[in-house]
Parts: sequence; structure tokens; C-alpha cells
Amino acid sequence: MSTSPTTPATLDAAALCELIDSGRAPRVLDVRTPAEFETAHIPGSYNVPLDMLKEHRAELRNHLDEDVVLVCRSGARATQAEQALAQTGLPNLKVLDGGILAWQAANAPVNQGKPRWDLERQVRLVAGSIVLVSVLASVAVPGAKWVAGFIGAGLTFAAVTNTCAMGMLLGTLPYNRGASCDLDTIVGQLRDGTPTAGRS
Repeated sequence: MSTSPTTPATLDAAALCELIDSGRAPRVLDVRTPAEFETAHIPGSYNVPLDMLKEHRAELRNHLDEDVVLVCRSGARATQAEQALAQTGLPNLKVLDGGILAWQAANAPVNQGKPRWDLERQVRLVAGSIVLVSVLASVAVPGAKWVAGFIGAGLTFAAVTNTCAMGMLLGTLPYNRGASCDLDTIVGQLRDGTPTAGRS
């Protein structure tokens, strides 16, 4: 486990496995999109997409009174979730170091579902396609090159601020949303201690 004033406390895959195996499992919140979660997730984890967590953190906090470990693909979104929940005064927050990628690399247990593209890959596809099309279009319409410049500026801003407007937008598409991904369902699962019914 590591911590510093500017970064959240982290827990590695081996330490989380040990806690789960010992019967002292923390509440594991996976903040990826429902589609990413359905592809592969830690058994017993709860899917609380980052945008929903940020918007309803105060209500969710009422159902999180124990140790919480936040999970995403690699750690970036889980860090944002930790910052949002920390503002509610919730203690004992940790981020899974390396995210689900590190969990899978450690050969830890995973519930597998229908394979789908993760959000980062979707962002690369959309951003790359827009840049390619605008550069090709600039042969006929010189001003089209500025679209590529705008996307480049957006990606730079996303890296500097550790946010991604395109990713948040893509996360709202039906492809990335699940039928049971609403606040009432998530709160019910957290209250009753039944993680992601039917998919875990």
C-alpha cells in the first residue's frame, strides 16, 4: 500500500486477494462503464459508473460505511472516484493499483462476460478517426485541419487534467450502458449487500 499528500492510498492485487480470501473483503466499487464491467470484473464487486458516482456521491456515501476499494481499467478513473468520495468525508478509501488490468495480470479471480471494447480504446478510435478524416479532408477544404488541431488540444487537456470529455460522452452511449445501471438499483445493491445481481 502506498500513499502521499497528492495521491490516494492504493492497494495492490495481491493484498486485495488476501483480504477477500480472509473473509475481510472491503466493498469493491468498479467505476467503469457497465459494458466494461460486464466484460470482466472482480467477483462480488459493485458497478457504480464514475459519472453516476460523482453526481450522487452524497447519497452513495450513506451506504458505504466500511473499507472501500475503487477499481477501473488502470487506476485513473478510480482516482477521480476516490477524490469525489473523499469530499463526502468517507474514510478508508483505497484505489486498486493498476486497476482490473493488474488484477487480471495477477491471475486473480475474474467473472468474464461478453467481450467489449473498453472506454480508452473507444476514445482512441474516435479521436484517431476524426484526426484522420480531417487531415484527409484538408486536401479539399484547408480549414478542416483545425478540427484535427482541436482534437489534439482536447487530448492534451485530457492528459494534463486527468479527465476526458470524449470518454465521458462515449460512456453515456447505449453500447456502454446497462439496463440495470440506475441509481435506485445501485443503492439497493449496496444497501442489501447483493453486488450487481445477475452479473456477478
